[in-house]
Amino acid sequence: MNAKELKAKPVSFDMKGLDQCDQHYKDLEFFCEDENQLCCSTCAIVDHRKCHSVAEIQKTAGRSVSTRSKLKVKLQEIRKKAETVVKYTKSSKERLNKDVKEVTVKITRMRDTVMKMFDDLEVSVAKDAESFKTETLDKLTMKQSNSEKHVADATKSLETIDNVHQKGTPSQQFILEHRMKKQVDELSRNVDKECQRLETVTVSFDFDETLKLPPLPTSDYVPGQLTIKYSLSEDVKPIAPIDPIVKLTEITSIDLKQTGDDVQEPLYTGLNFLPDGRLVAVDNGNMKCLIYNEKLKIVGLYQLSYRPKCVVAVSEEEVAITSTNQYKIDFLRVNKSNKITLFRTCKVYTQYESICPKDERHFVVGTTDEIRPVRIVSLSGDEKDFSINFPNKKYPIGTSVCTYIRNSDKVVLTERYEHTVYIYDIKSNTRVVVKDDQINEPRGVIIGPSDCILVCSKGTNSIVQISQTGRVISSYKLDMKYPYSVCVSKDKSVISVTNSSSGGLKLQLLKITF
Repeated sequence: MNAKELKAKPVSFDMKGLDQCDQHYKDLEFFCEDENQLCCSTCAIVDHRKCHSVAEIQKTAGRSVSTRSKLKVKLQEIRKKAETVVKYTKSSKERLNKDVKEVTVKITRMRDTVMKMFDDLEVSVAKDAESFKTETLDKLTMKQSNSEKHVADATKSLETIDNVHQKGTPSQQFILEHRMKKQVDELSRNVDKECQRLETVTVSFDFDETLKLPPLPTSDYVPGQLTIKYSLSEDVKPIAPIDPIVKLTEITSIDLKQTGDDVQEPLYTGLNFLPDGRLVAVDNGNMKCLIYNEKLKIVGLYQLSYRPKCVVAVSEEEVAITSTNQYKIDFLRVNKSNKITLFRTCKVYTQYESICPKDERHFVVGTTDEIRPVRIVSLSGDEKDFSINFPNKKYPIGTSVCTYIRNSDKVVLTERYEHTVYIYDIKSNTRVVVKDDQINEPRGVIIGPSDCILVCSKGTNSIVQISQTGRVISSYKLDMKYPYSVCVSKDKSVISVTNSSSGGLKLQLLKITF
């Protein structure tokens, strides 16, 4: 036969049961269009005899080409989605395994960092302690040597008096008493002077409360947190935190007036809160240190011999005061009964205007007429500089003050007549320059809640809030002219502010809210 005349012969294909009725196990021969269901001969007679459109599959099959195409497209979409799920879950498993390993690596890295920190701390503290010991031992040795000389002089004089009284004539005894009286009086004064300065010097090192671990097993006190996070997409970026706006509400206010023993109107150039909430103020014009209670009533007073400039609380019952034109820092004790006494003076080589705590043993101080506008001073008077490039500029008295942000190691410096606030980052040796219409002749500056910066703006009679990034957040109009000094309580819930307006001097307490 001619091959072209041959007709295609159907090829038998095993459908593996797909062409069998699930109920009667017969070949599927009919299709019910009414119920969209495949039927065998029994189904067609028994279950679909009332249906109107039951046709043989052979006749209906020719019209199903488009259906096959749709099924194929849909199956391809299903397969693609399933492959995506497989790929994503596989990646998630790999990420999970990597993260679990990274937990151990991070803890190990942190342990090494902490160990290095403690090694550095040990060297630094030991160096400071050794320096303090050397300086103190020199003083104690000199004191001991002087006292030993006094003992020898007294012993020798006693021997002389005994010999003359035993062997000398009455005339000789009379002459000796008159000759030695002046010498004995001088020796007595020297010994009394040494007795008045008897001190016991001790050195200790205590960790902050946050570093005092309780005697618990590690399982009960983990210095960290294991975080398990579920996220829908890795592309979601965290939202940057927003600096809270500080709101100030007046609690109480008093007018500052010249009293009977004042030589002029009071000018409070320094304010600071003691830890128990009492307010310490220094009056530059009348050379006083005053203590106020929470109702702004004077409960303690101490007359100084110089013009004070700034004050800072050192401990529960101790404050440090800088002066306008003297090279010293005075330490005053303020007991619970509000009695103030001078117990120590620390000599320095630089004149300081502002002062604030840096850590437990050091202050950050703003200088006067120095090319180093900000320095570090220890409790014993040792002075050193920050490792940062400050501008080569001198600030006369009354033109610049500073403060320190301990948590981020930053120094804030105001420049009054440039209407500018500088924020210096010590770690990166960079600075942010803040200039704004709301900042006019900045004077006092403090660190408020959330480590925000609060600046007295003399020209706008307000307190301006600035973020650490240099963004001016808010401004609070004060009920006073020319705000000068400001301080914040230890719990950052109250601030005190005073001004320099002649004839309208005030002292106020303001509550901090958000």
